[in-house]
Amino acid sequence: MRMGFITSLFDGWTYEEMMDDVARLGLECVEVACWPKGKAERKYAGVTHIETERVLEDDAYAQHILDYAREKGIDICALAYYPNNLDPDPERRKVFNDHLVATIRAAAKLGVPKVTTFIGRVTDKTFEENLEILPGVWGPILDVAEQEGILVCIENCPMLFDASNWPGGQNIMTTPANWERVFEVLPSKNLGLALDPSHFVWQQIDCGAAIREFADRIYHVHFKDIKFKPEELARRGTMAYPLDIMDPKIPGYGDVDWSDFVSQLTMVGYNGDCCLEVEDRFFEDGTRERLVQAVELSKRYMDQFVI
Repeated sequence: MRMGFITSLFDGWTYEEMMDDVARLGLECVEVACWPKGKAERKYAGVTHIETERVLEDDAYAQHILDYAREKGIDICALAYYPNNLDPDPERRKVFNDHLVATIRAAAKLGVPKVTTFIGRVTDKTFEENLEILPGVWGPILDVAEQEGILVCIENCPMLFDASNWPGGQNIMTTPANWERVFEVLPSKNLGLALDPSHFVWQQIDCGAAIREFADRIYHVHFKDIKFKPEELARRGTMAYPLDIMDPKIPGYGDVDWSDFVSQLTMVGYNGDCCLEVEDRFFEDGTRERLVQAVELSKRYMDQFVI
């Protein structure tokens, strides 16, 4: 396995500054944030370290991206763009889908094998109604991915945190039962998983069983932790907003059993990229140094499991 980092934490860094810090930290690869330039609608989004449309239009820019990564000894393992690709507003959905397609094409031009994203969800529709919408939205996107030879990796985060995401969250591809149904509707082998074990903690899902069942569809892995608060679950119940019953943490500060998680991956033969994903309010004091420290601590902890 290769230890990497999803770069959305480094909001405000240039591509070069980000790569300098990643190289100094001793990481091997990066999942590079590729949102369109502009104001972020949510935390850890709206970060642009590679401009995907510019990659497609400007050969010199694309070559600089590759040359700088090579100079620093860092492999770009994935391009990251995580919108709600099933946004209920048709105009917004088209903007998101078009940028995702551009990101897929940019990945192909750069020789990057994967794009990471969310499948999305129409929040006020049932899971079954969302399944009916999937082929019309995702069929054309996956056609491009197949033509370009790019793997599209869907993270299992429900994107259900507070009242703004209620009632259904913004991603249907969140559980093994849902994965099975989505893969039936969208059978393309270019569609797979970006597996994040932290989301299974508060959903109380057996992560090991999920790994074994879907071993052939795990194309990417995130290392993020969550601290579950059972006393709040007992007080608020299962219908609570998820952020009321858990806190995102850096690896080692939460409840993911990392030894078992990595062991389960090795048992099914996963030997791919594992990117640290840092979302921990404890390290957010407004300074770059504190954010870099969070990555350093995360890597130090996970180094004991990843060879």
